[in-house]
Amino acid sequence: MPDLGLEILLKGQNMVRLLEGLWIALRISLTAVVISIPAGILLGALMTRKNRVVRAVLRLYLEIIRIMPQMVLLFIVFFGTTRAFGWDLSGEAASILVFSLWGTAEMSDLVRGALISIPVHQYESGEALGLRKVQVYRYIIIPQTFRRLVPLSINLITRMIKTTSLILMIGVVEVLKVAQQIIEANRMASPNAAFGVYLAVFLLYFIACWPISMFAKYLEKRWR
Repeated sequence: MPDLGLEILLKGQNMVRLLEGLWIALRISLTAVVISIPAGILLGALMTRKNRVVRAVLRLYLEIIRIMPQMVLLFIVFFGTTRAFGWDLSGEAASILVFSLWGTAEMSDLVRGALISIPVHQYESGEALGLRKVQVYRYIIIPQTFRRLVPLSINLITRMIKTTSLILMIGVVEVLKVAQQIIEANRMASPNAAFGVYLAVFLLYFIACWPISMFAKYLEKRWR
């Protein structure tokens, strides 16, 4: 039977350390989610307004965040701002800031797309029934937008959780960084430790993201 290096997971506190690293990754990503969802909803609504200046500024923000890789943005915030402005940002704080900026941009585009996907006659029908503009949004537009938005936003959450693996590049000891430390510490005693440790990391991310993904698919089927 091939040596898969799985025994290294039961050595000392290795499995506990991996779980602690996963918690750090989840804490950073979910904090960013809590910040970016309401901010993204607000910016997404503003992007549908007729004010060209507001739309141009928000579009520029969205395109910059989309074009720039998250790793580069992490380096700019964590290393660049420290020297340029003298800020003393921890790795976790920089990670939360970067993922909040990214999540807000992505969420705002989802909200914008959901709002403009509502046919114009839905607005006109509500007004023809004598509803005020606030009532049109409350009873007609928002429920339809919500149904379009929830599965997409849940998928965004899973992407944010998985992308937190990049924060090891700025020294945050999350699950992937812990895995590297365990492999390096046991390289001589267990040459095949990398397979077992990274398999455990894969399973931990799967356990964290799979229920969220299944919930999104359930909502899509229920509301189809």
